[in-house]
Amino acid sequence: MSGEKAKKKQAAALRYDPDRDDVPVLAAVGEGFVAEKIIEKAAEHGIPVVEDAGLASVLAKMSAGDYIPPQLYEVVAKILVFISQTDKGYGDRIKKAGAIKRDGGR
Repeated sequence: MSGEKAKKKQAAALRYDPDRDDVPVLAAVGEGFVAEKIIEKAAEHGIPVVEDAGLASVLAKMSAGDYIPPQLYEVVAKILVFISQTDKGYGDRIKKAGAIKRDGGR
């Protein structure tokens, strides 16, 4: 590796349930072994994994339970759109919640 320090794998799990969350939340975050476990659990539960080293690096500085800050909304929104297109059940819940919020909660 010519003296370079091997970079540890990083992973983060996002949660956004429009029925209970106003903004996306960092559900889990970790490096090395913990990152591997986050990815493993996602696979076990059929949760899509999006690889974005830059975003993972930023999220690795945060703590589980933190709200996603506004400066990350755009990149996180793109991920949520991808997941809603991949996971029809999640996509349907997002669309339904958006319609309810636009109708004033009905």
